[in-house]
Amino acid sequence: MQDVVKRTPVEFNQNTGKQVSQYYGSNVFGLDAMREFLSEEAFNSIQQSMSQGTIVDRKMADQVAACMKAWAQSKGVTHFTHWFQPLSGATAEKHDGFFEPIEGGRAIERFSGNALVQQEPDASSFPNGGIRNTFEARGYTAWDPTSPAFIWGQTLCIPTIFISYTGESLDFKTPLLKSLSALDKAATEVCQYFDKNVTKVIATLGWEQEYFLIDAALYNIRYDLQQTGRTLFGHAPAKGQQLEDHYWGSIPERVAAFMRDFEYESHLLGIPVRTRHNEVAPAQFECAPVFEETNLAVDHNLLLMDVMEKVAIRHNFRVLLHEKPYAGVNGSGKHNNWSLATNTGKNLLSPGKTPKTNLQFLTFFVNTVKAVYEHADLLRASIASANNDHRLGANEAPPAIMSVFLGEQLSKVLDDLEKSVHAGKMSPEEKTALKLNIGKIPDILLDNTDRNRTSPFAFTGNKFEFRAVGSSANCGWPMTVLNAIVAEQLITFKKDVDALMDKKVEKDEAIFQVLKKYITESKKIRFEGNGYGDAWKAEAKKRGLNNIPTTPGALDALVTKKTMHLFESLGILNHREQEARYEISLETYTKKIQIESRIIDDVVNNQIIPAALQYQKSLVENVNGLKNILSAAEFKKAAQTQIDLIKEISERVTIIKDAATNMTEERKKANNLDSAKKQAHAYCDKVKGYFETIRYNVDKLEGIVDDATWPLPKYREMLYLR
Repeated sequence: MQDVVKRTPVEFNQNTGKQVSQYYGSNVFGLDAMREFLSEEAFNSIQQSMSQGTIVDRKMADQVAACMKAWAQSKGVTHFTHWFQPLSGATAEKHDGFFEPIEGGRAIERFSGNALVQQEPDASSFPNGGIRNTFEARGYTAWDPTSPAFIWGQTLCIPTIFISYTGESLDFKTPLLKSLSALDKAATEVCQYFDKNVTKVIATLGWEQEYFLIDAALYNIRYDLQQTGRTLFGHAPAKGQQLEDHYWGSIPERVAAFMRDFEYESHLLGIPVRTRHNEVAPAQFECAPVFEETNLAVDHNLLLMDVMEKVAIRHNFRVLLHEKPYAGVNGSGKHNNWSLATNTGKNLLSPGKTPKTNLQFLTFFVNTVKAVYEHADLLRASIASANNDHRLGANEAPPAIMSVFLGEQLSKVLDDLEKSVHAGKMSPEEKTALKLNIGKIPDILLDNTDRNRTSPFAFTGNKFEFRAVGSSANCGWPMTVLNAIVAEQLITFKKDVDALMDKKVEKDEAIFQVLKKYITESKKIRFEGNGYGDAWKAEAKKRGLNNIPTTPGALDALVTKKTMHLFESLGILNHREQEARYEISLETYTKKIQIESRIIDDVVNNQIIPAALQYQKSLVENVNGLKNILSAAEFKKAAQTQIDLIKEISERVTIIKDAATNMTEERKKANNLDSAKKQAHAYCDKVKGYFETIRYNVDKLEGIVDDATWPLPKYREMLYLR
């Protein structure tokens, strides 16, 4: 974002000595700040916009902007920015000062409603998938009142959407907001079967952010880490995570100081981070917040990642958010815990105390499972990236096969429901028995607390946990997809139930019959076993579930007729916007593999091979020296080990050099292909194929060449924080 916020140790210690409630959200233009600075009319207008999605008119926007400026200046702010989420995957901003020159060589502080509501960044310089040409630069950022403005450093940051001059969305926030609206409408209509007081349904999100820390000094001399976020070379240390002694262990004091610092900054910004702990791998950690409305949660996650990176520098750390920064140890995910809440305070994915509330729970529960079944490949595509390909299925993360884990007891409930409901009219005894069985769901879930770490999409008691999302990802996109597929499924559900009710089938019986049908149809997606095993791959194939291990193959789901219809019918993305996202995702994949390939070539030729040859030269000189002072018999016995090492170095250097040369040639061929799809597949299948060969031999050399000569910090140094 901007320069690191500087805080003295005294200032930091004084602030963190306070209760969080004393300063939480103090850098957010939230309800308290609005009440203090806005007129009642302006306050009510903003509240209505936040709750109902209404537009704030320009006259009111002028008043809001003036008050927002006054609040920000009271805290020493000098600039403002529209803070948005382009399709690059990072956040973007352009800072403008509040001052405006006037006659007489003077200046005044001014912030108009126009500046608050809309800005015009260069739309052609961000990823756009062909929507904009370079000479068509104009785009717009537009204020999102549902996500409050905040202060970071000395800048007032205003969350916004980002669209092209012709109206297409060029960001992650716009489709997310549209998906939330579509889900709200569809879910509210279904809720009317059960509770007429429900007028709004809100998708909630609680993300869990995993990350690694590394000493800044070591990071600064690992060119591959700096440029790609991961180590392209590195021999496994003798002690990795095999003793399982790091997970939830005592947090190192230096790390704890960093955590306290970034939590303090997060709390000032209203980010409700509450949990912290050591993760499984050495130097790996996790933080997690309290659940929030999804749009705000996504904004907070992106902001938190920026805060973490800035604060880490103060503590002589660097944060690694890559999904797999180190080979051979666990990677990092961003588990997305998703649920649905009503304006009446009900969690729709949490069972209640009566058969009626549990029938409502089953309705949303079964429809979510059915939605995942119908759009499993699209859900897989939503978490596809070059980074995440290293992590998925790597024995610590869910596999690339989409499945749903419910737990043994809840699966039995669905199986019983499937068997008990028939197409004919139920007798009073059958209805009573069924409702009694449904009434037991809360008790069943009390005992069903186990979690399946190998499942990409698991039910965990009162929410679904989408575990396959990568740690560096903008979680707004997978949440957009999840919201959309569930919205579509709920629309279908209501049509199916209404059709039966039109045939004079009672409401509850109609709901039961439709749920039974969905349970039967979606049964293939349910899996309770070990997702890491080869047996599951074979079983998934029998079930017709796709196993798509790489990003180029997974991304095809973005442009199927089924996906196109899904997003267009819900008004989330039009045909052109969907194709643009497909192109951007392919191009991003290609560029990341291209960069890694170039860095491998660079490091191999300028660091690894010279170091290996330098060490080999010292061995040759030593062998020649022995030859001059030893007898032939003594020499043969004393020098054989060194001679073997000299030969091995030559063999491995030759393999590395040849592979790097061939990799470069394949890269040149890929660059000349005429479509983004062909290039992505070529980089995946041809260029990337050399990575492992080069790495294997480089890592073998690391075990041979002496420490003084080897040019890169090693895993045994980077993975253990002191």
